[in-house]
Amino acid sequence: MATSERRQRRDFLKRSLAVGGGLMTAGCWSSLPASGSDSPNEKLNLAAIGTAARAAADIAGCQTENIVALCDVDANSLDKAAGTYQQARKYVDFRVMLEKEADRIDGVIIGTPDHTHAPAASMALQMGKPVYCEKPLTHTVYEARRLAQLAAENGCVTQMGNQIHSGDNYRRVVEIVESGTIGPVREAHVWVGVDYAGGTLLTDKPKPAHVNWDLWLGPAPKRPYVEANIRGKHETVHPFHWRWFWDYGTGGFGDFGCHYMDLAHWALHLRYPTSIQASGPAVDPVATTAGLVVEYEYPAREELPPVRLTWYDGGKRPAILASLKDRSGNPLDWKSGQLFIGEKGMVLSNYGNHVLIPNDPDDELLPPEPYIPKSLGQHQEWIHAIKTSGPTTCNFDYAGALTEAVMLGVVAYRSGETLQWDGDNFQLQNSAAAQHLLHKEYRDGWTI
Repeated sequence: MATSERRQRRDFLKRSLAVGGGLMTAGCWSSLPASGSDSPNEKLNLAAIGTAARAAADIAGCQTENIVALCDVDANSLDKAAGTYQQARKYVDFRVMLEKEADRIDGVIIGTPDHTHAPAASMALQMGKPVYCEKPLTHTVYEARRLAQLAAENGCVTQMGNQIHSGDNYRRVVEIVESGTIGPVREAHVWVGVDYAGGTLLTDKPKPAHVNWDLWLGPAPKRPYVEANIRGKHETVHPFHWRWFWDYGTGGFGDFGCHYMDLAHWALHLRYPTSIQASGPAVDPVATTAGLVVEYEYPAREELPPVRLTWYDGGKRPAILASLKDRSGNPLDWKSGQLFIGEKGMVLSNYGNHVLIPNDPDDELLPPEPYIPKSLGQHQEWIHAIKTSGPTTCNFDYAGALTEAVMLGVVAYRSGETLQWDGDNFQLQNSAAAQHLLHKEYRDGWTI
């Protein structure tokens, strides 16, 4: 990185990060919808940025409301979505859409590649619009903090799209950990078997006529149209395989960290880690990899003890997993999951199941009576909160801190440094080498 670029980024961070730790920890509340109605029965007018794949599912999750505007850089995807939501006005550039639709929309759904989440969300938030944004909330550590700040400043109802947070299984595990069923927890493990390694970019492919490549790049460095070789197989970067490249995604860790680390953050009331170190294959400057092990140290939280949380991906898992068995003697060597280790026993979980494991096989650990209410669903929770000025469970304050933790793991891996992090003051205390990875330079025309 050139000296001038590094100086610009350092100065930018200094100017921008005077946010401290005072963001709201409850839900963010919105003003009345653009329609002026305060009736929870009246439909909202929603705009969507991104229309295919995960974005299509997000729009479908909100189809109880009026989908009035659609934006996509891919004309084929946009036309397909417009065939379903025939009253929606079509746009290619979300900046144009938000400006033109400002007085006609009550909220914005964002389901774009990770590198454009923050520019889209920040523009909507600064307009005072409620935002639903896919996970990971952002592409950098700073973007996560900034979106949380904007949501609080502008009084916006927000929700991150880690949909499993709304499932009953996560709620039951949170109750087990919070209630002390397994005793105080000082150690937790999170692992996912995904492998986003082996990607290289191909620069000799013609750009499809239906893709606006410059708008797809958005704030990322300007680059001629590329496709990808993923472990010997030819793939397009758009719409899915951008996840294999640092300019657009953060590998399997970024793709799944906000899903699986969510449960640990929720159950253990975690917020900012104080130390982060990572190991894995040699860092490629362009492509992501797999086989990471990231260790986080979190401080005590009121009466809760400090916690060491370890992340694994690409087939790596905690060693203790190989020795675990259920009451019938069946191995519990799950391919992905979370393990909370308490003084009285453990709870092993994944998206849909959990198992209590007492220290003494003759003991029985009994979960508490359920007390966390059933969710309306990740999308409907957001919609209901807009209409009633209520909270959401994955608002950008909570989701921002969770995303920060995931992205700090990415920074620790890419920098090769053990990070000492002062989250309250958004300050790396020991690593100049990692400082420039907290954020990135945007191309002209793109802001947050």
